[in-house]
Amino acid sequence: MPLTSVDRTLLQRCLQHHKGAWNDFVDRYLGLIYHVIHFTAHQRSAPLQPEDVEDLAAEVLLQIVANNYQVLHQFRGQSSFSAYLTVIARRICVQELSRRAAQAETQARAAREVVERPKTGGIETLEEVQRMLRRLPAKERSVVRMFYLEGRTYEEISTALSIPVNTIGPILSRARKKLRSDNGAVQRKGVAPKLEKRAE
Repeated sequence: MPLTSVDRTLLQRCLQHHKGAWNDFVDRYLGLIYHVIHFTAHQRSAPLQPEDVEDLAAEVLLQIVANNYQVLHQFRGQSSFSAYLTVIARRICVQELSRRAAQAETQARAAREVVERPKTGGIETLEEVQRMLRRLPAKERSVVRMFYLEGRTYEEISTALSIPVNTIGPILSRARKKLRSDNGAVQRKGVAPKLEKRAE
């Protein structure tokens, strides 16, 4: 199906930054974007809440306007614009769903590590967590506190601390190793005097 004159005019208006052009674009294509999101999520068996759909739609729109409408500049008019937009929206949706699934798995794995960690040498009480947190550098301390004590997501932590989402997992991993190491050192310190006294 060839590019319609309505679509051609609307694309030109957007690329030339005409007033109101972007609002008209959203009005015309938002329904299509929602449809693509629902269909893609259904295909991947990824249940979405209404707010998830809104977030994904916003991500699609953000990527369309990114780099001075680069996505629109790349359209060559060899198909209908609706078909082109469907491909773009689906690609963005798949990438975002995959990223969220990977993040959810990382968080679940981290939570399992905390729950399944052996009691000996572990972090067992809220008081102990707070005591151990004081030994961490400021950034690590904030990330650990927000994730474990406040139950915040990686996205929320990233926004609050202005750090990339993909750095949060490694920060948590390093912090856990340090806390375990410090906790073990403290325990060995407590045991050593007893052994010395027993030797006497």
